[in-house]
Amino acid sequence: MSDEPLQPEQEQRAIERARRGDMRAFERLYRAHAGWVYGLCLRLTGEHASAEDCTQDTFVAAWRALGRFEQRSRFATWLHRIAVNTVLGQRRGPRLQLVSTETHAGEVADVAAPGDTHIPIDLERAIERLPPGARDVLVLVGLYGYSHEEAADSLGIAVGTSKAQLHRARALLSAQHLGPQLSAQL
Repeated sequence: MSDEPLQPEQEQRAIERARRGDMRAFERLYRAHAGWVYGLCLRLTGEHASAEDCTQDTFVAAWRALGRFEQRSRFATWLHRIAVNTVLGQRRGPRLQLVSTETHAGEVADVAAPGDTHIPIDLERAIERLPPGARDVLVLVGLYGYSHEEAADSLGIAVGTSKAQLHRARALLSAQHLGPQLSAQL
């Protein structure tokens, strides 16, 4: 998965061509976005194999729904929403018990979201250890900049629950010796 950034006009042309069934155009979109979709999925699942599955499922769902993409938002935003829904759908399935918090040093260090600053591996491990609800809100609000309203809508929870889960995530991170300053930044 290598990100090959597309200029907005290149992306628009690729979207239009892909909507007409051009698989090569969709492949360009995949290469441009697969890395950060994988990073999001990895942060939400905490497990490499699940993140890979969710990344692939995200792009399969995007291909199938491309004709319904209304372009009211950026393509990346639309993909982001599909990825979150894919992870949540996976959790509801039988593979929920397979989520692991094991990570080998260096494996997560190359994962970054668009505009994301590099996150130290210890913080990645701490995020992986959070309970799923707290981890989801922390990833969406703290790392990806969603508002509580957007996170709540994506996760199917109340805005107050989103705020409570973020508070819980920060408290747990602080308790894991990351310190209140770092956990408050998330």
